[in-house]
Formats: sequence, structure tokens, C-alpha cells
Amino acid sequence: MVPGIDFLRNELGVDGRDLTLRWSGQISLTRRILAVNIFALLLLAGGFFYLDSYRSRVVDNRVAQTAREARLIGEAVAAVDPALRDPLVVRLARDTGSRIRLFDAAGRAVVDSRALGLRNFVLMDPDKEAWDQTIARFLDAAIDVIVMAPRPPLYRERSGKQQWPDVAAVRGRSLVSTTVWRAPDRTPVLTAAAPLRAGGVVMTTVNARDITKTVRIERFRLSMVLLGVSIVSILLSLFLARTIVRPLRRLARAAVRVRLGRAREVVVPRLPSRRDELGMLARALSDMSLALRARIDATEAFAADVTHEMKNPLASLRSAVEGLSRVKDPALQAQLLAIVRDDVHRLDRLLSDISEASRLDAQLSRAKFEPVDIAAMIDGLVAQRDARGVERGIRLRFDRNPDDRTVILGEGARLERVFENLIDNALSFSPDAGLIAVSAIRENEDLVIRVEDEGPGVPEEAREDVFKRFHSVRPDSETFGQHSGLGLAIARTIVDGHQGTIFVESREDRLDGARFVVRLPLAEMPE
Repeated sequence: MVPGIDFLRNELGVDGRDLTLRWSGQISLTRRILAVNIFALLLLAGGFFYLDSYRSRVVDNRVAQTAREARLIGEAVAAVDPALRDPLVVRLARDTGSRIRLFDAAGRAVVDSRALGLRNFVLMDPDKEAWDQTIARFLDAAIDVIVMAPRPPLYRERSGKQQWPDVAAVRGRSLVSTTVWRAPDRTPVLTAAAPLRAGGVVMTTVNARDITKTVRIERFRLSMVLLGVSIVSILLSLFLARTIVRPLRRLARAAVRVRLGRAREVVVPRLPSRRDELGMLARALSDMSLALRARIDATEAFAADVTHEMKNPLASLRSAVEGLSRVKDPALQAQLLAIVRDDVHRLDRLLSDISEASRLDAQLSRAKFEPVDIAAMIDGLVAQRDARGVERGIRLRFDRNPDDRTVILGEGARLERVFENLIDNALSFSPDAGLIAVSAIRENEDLVIRVEDEGPGVPEEAREDVFKRFHSVRPDSETFGQHSGLGLAIARTIVDGHQGTIFVESREDRLDGARFVVRLPLAEMPE
């Protein structure tokens, strides 16, 4: 089992079989970036293989040239007077830079340019060369092993009855034989033998040091290019890793601290100077942590408010229950029992509203919105109120333009709760025989619903507070404890979940009265 599987299974709560981790997933980004760039450099290092093929082509061309020279020298020697043969051999050896030897039909050497005084073919002793040549030979051998280049036989002079392979190959034939040898200093030695018309053989020997020198120069240039590119690539890789890995590590550390329950202490870096994907990720994580912090604070505040709100009815209930054990008067007992019933009802209503308020956000996030006709909904609510009878002679009126489109995408039951709360609130503050006017009007791409009453209105400084949880300012005529103070807070949560807004304002047509305004986006009509 890969170690990361157990870790992710514990952290994420998923089965390890659902996770597919490659071995590369366990390597840091810095090492992976370096590995990718170094792999590209290794492709560049493949140029050494090209140099080996280049050397092979050069050697092949030189072998062909040596064969042609041997044939031409043989024809020249055969055409000249025997008395002029030795000077011609010296001149040709000097011009071609090779050692020329003539053999008779029996394979014995009869003419040698070195014996004639021309020492232009001299093999270098590796032990007497400078240290840089020793390093060069070592590198030649190492690269030959890497590229698996064929190793020519070591060049040795023949004497006595030993015959040269090329001489033996062409004696009595009309072909030209060539062989590539390896000098002690790893430079190529080329021998070529061609037949003579008189029955002998001419053989040329040349030490092609220029081939090795050319290949070494090209190899050195390629090495310098490879070294320079390697340094630049490593520096760029480290720079790239720094610009990617370091911010990711900062974000990861911040995320771990948030996970450990230190959300208030953590400041997730926003990386404002970065406009790339990492900057977007940093700002998204920062916003997420702020939202989480706000949610935690709201939860704690809500818990504190719930505790405070429940203490009042519990204290009243405890006093009434304790009084029942001491009071003997039936009238007082009945009064205390009425208080107990009211407090129990109040607690039941409070717990129901608290439960609904605490679940609203999660339920709205999972809800599947459907087309809802707001005008038809409000018309039905008003009709139901009228059918049941409105207390204190209060009148309800719904105004709408029949031509306006009033369909939105939402959850009908939740939206109905919003308008029920607003109508209940207006009924509580309306005077006797007052008028509550509800209207639904389309404004651009929004549907605006207004609920107006003729009550005392809402002071400007309290217009935002009325939407806070457990904030309850009730009229003096209303019995204490009939409302939990969560109705308008629930209404705002529902409206916000439908991407709408809700606020309260004063009525322009009256000196008193309140107007609650709900603005919801209209559903797009199909083409």
C-alpha cells in the first residue's frame, strides 16, 4: 500500500481503492520541475551520438580518399623509370603526408619513404603528452563506451615475415584494401594497399590526427553549450519552483492551521501582486477562510443569543413551578398554570424558529429551484387571510399589473414563509381598521414586492437591526412572548438564498407607516 493512501483515507474519509496515486505524486514539485528540465538536457546530450556518426562519416570519407591516393600512387610509380622511383616516392609521401612503402611480388619491402629520409609519419607516445591530452583520451574512451562505437585494432609495425593484412589482401589481385587502426594515443591510423602493374604492391600509411582533433573541438563546443544550457535550465527551474512551490507551501500551511481550528489566528496570503492561477487560488482560499471565520463567529453569536433568549422563559417557568408548590389559593394556582402554559408554548415556538433558522442555509444550498408565480402566491395568501377573518378590522389589498411577468426561480414553501412573516409583521403594527397594501411590480429584470402598513414605522437607525436574530420590537398592545424575534431574520436568509434583497423604508405618501421591499430576479423566459 502506498503511504499516501492511508494519509488521504484518514484526512478525507475515503476508501484508498478510490484513489489512484502515481509514484510521481510523492515527489515534490521542485524535484519534478528539475527532473523535467534535466530530461530535456539529456535529449540535448544526445548530440554526442551525432558526433560519433559524424566521426564515422569523416573516417569513411578519409578511407575512400586514402584508397584513391594509393591507387594513383601505384599507377605513378609503375609509369616512372626505375631510376626515378625513389625521388618520386619521397615527393609523393611529402605531398600526401603519408608513409609510402613498396613491396615486391613475394611481399618483401623494397622501398620505404622513411628509409629514404622522410619521417612524416610519427606516432605520438601517450606517456609523453600533456595532461590535457590524457583527459581528452579518457573522455574519448568514455564516450566511445557510451555510444558503443566499434574499437579498431591497435596499430603495430610489421617486421620480418609478418605481412600487412592489406598487402596480403591485394597481392595478385586488382582491388584496393584499406584498414582503420588505432594509434596508442587513440587517433586513427589509415592504411591502404593497391597492386602494381609489375606485380608488386604499394601501401600508404597516414595518422589522421586531424579527425580526432576536429571531433574533440566539436565535442568541446557541444559540452560548453550543454554546460551553459544546464546552468541556465537549473537556475530557471529553481526560479520557477520558487515562484510556484513557496506560495503553495504558504497556502498549505495556512490551510492546515485553519483545519486545526485556528481560523481566527490565520491570515491566508492573498498574493495581490500575482495575476496568475496561483494568485486566483490564494485569493479564493483567503475569501474562503474569511467566510469560514464569519460563519464561525455567526454560529457562536447565534448560540449565545439562543442561550440568552431561552433563559427568560425558563426563568419564568421555574418561578411559576416553584410557586405552585407554595400557593394554596386555587385562583393563584390557575394563574400560575396559565403562565406555565404560556412559557411552554413560547419555548416550543422559540425552539421551532431556532431549528428552522439554523437549517435554512444548508437547506437552501441543496434546494432545487423551480418556477414560482409570486403574484399567484401572494393572491392566495391574502385570500386565505380574508377567508379566516382579519383581526381588528384590518384590511388587506393586493395590487399588481396583470401584464407583468411575476415568475421567478425559487422554492415556493420558503418564499411563502417570507411573505407570511411580512404580512404578520404588518398586522402587528397596523392600527385598528388600518390598510395593508401589498404590490408586485416588475422593474427591469427584477420583481419588486412591497408590503406597506399604516403603523408607527421603523426609525431610520433601526432599519437594519430589525433583520437581526432575536431583535424584537413589538407594539405595546401585543402580549409579551408571542414572537421569537426570528421572523424577519428568517425572511432575509430566504431572500438572500434566492439572490434577492430585502429592506425597510418609510412611506413617501404618509407621515407614518413602514414599507418592506423585497426584490427578486425574474426567471428567464424560454425563447
